[in-house]
Formats: sequence, C-alpha cells, structure tokens
Amino acid sequence: MLSSFLTAALLAILLQNAIFERAIGANILIYASRRKEQVIGFAVVITYVTTLASVVAWVLSLYLSEWAYFGILMPLLYILVISVIYILSLVLVWRFFPNLFRKITTYVHLSVFNCSVLGGLFLISFYEQHGGELSRFIGFGFGTGIGFLAAGYLLYIAYPRLNSKLVPAAFRGLPITLVYVGIISLALYAFVGYATR
Repeated sequence: MLSSFLTAALLAILLQNAIFERAIGANILIYASRRKEQVIGFAVVITYVTTLASVVAWVLSLYLSEWAYFGILMPLLYILVISVIYILSLVLVWRFFPNLFRKITTYVHLSVFNCSVLGGLFLISFYEQHGGELSRFIGFGFGTGIGFLAAGYLLYIAYPRLNSKLVPAAFRGLPITLVYVGIISLALYAFVGYATR
C-alpha cells in the first residue's frame, strides 16, 4: 500500500506534473510565484483539497464508474465534492482558528477553485479507471499538490531574473515566464520520453 502511494505521488510530482505536463493551473501558479508565502500557502491548500477529494473520487469511481452517465456527470460531481470540502474546511477554520482564517482568506478561494485541483482528480480517475486502489488515488492527490509546490518554487526562484533589466522590455513579465515554463515542460517531457501508439 505504501509503495503504490509513493509511486502515484512521484508520478504526480515528476512525470504527470499538472503544471508542466498538462499546463493545468499555470495561471494561478504565475500569480502565486511572486511571493514565497503565497507559493507555500497555495500548495498547502491544493495538497489538502486534492488529497481529501481524491478519497471521495475513489469512492465515486468505485461505485459509479459502471454507470453510463458517470463520464458526463463526473465534472459536476467533482466540483460538488471540492465545494463541500471547501465550505466545511472554511467554516471549521473560521470557527476554531480565526487568526489563520484571516491569513488564508487572500488566497484560499483561488487555490481551491482552480484547474489543478479539478484536473488532478480527472487525471487520477482517467489513470485508475473502475475503482483502482485507494492508496494510488490518495498518492496522486497528494502528489498533485506537492507538484504544484515544486513548480511554484521553480518559478519563484526564477522570478527576479525573469523580470530583471537584462530581459528585453517586450519579453519582460508574462512572455518570458511562459517561455521559462515551456522550457521546463520540454525538459520534463524529454525526461519522461515520448512513445507513439
């Protein structure tokens, strides 16, 4: 069970990184990468939500994957799961940790409702069809959040250089950031390899 958890987590962090492999949630990553606290905060919330939601996604996949309309209703069901986790967690934090609630209100909404959370659930449901192992679902959900942290940290450490005076004014900011993310994506893609079917 531990080995399947670690395998799925490493797959989500390195090989199937939601940001670099699929460009899921790149807009939030670019926003978050300006400050280290935001990168860490976004990653913690995304890891928390994707890990919890992956357990519910496993249950839904286990019991509803044979249903003819599951593929059609899956996005709605996953959005509902993410919304329930979001509301319950926010109420609990507001009730028992009011100081933490004030700190996370700036980014918790953006980190929960972004493409990397929903995309991570879609990816694990696609790879582990008809139920699969619970540990793989949890590992992939956890790895999606940690992969966001790794991508965010890589962008955070490059942010001052990407916005320096050495970069031509036409490329400074978003254009050079997208080129940088593209180069890292290509490097990871070369590491994984390409296979035709």
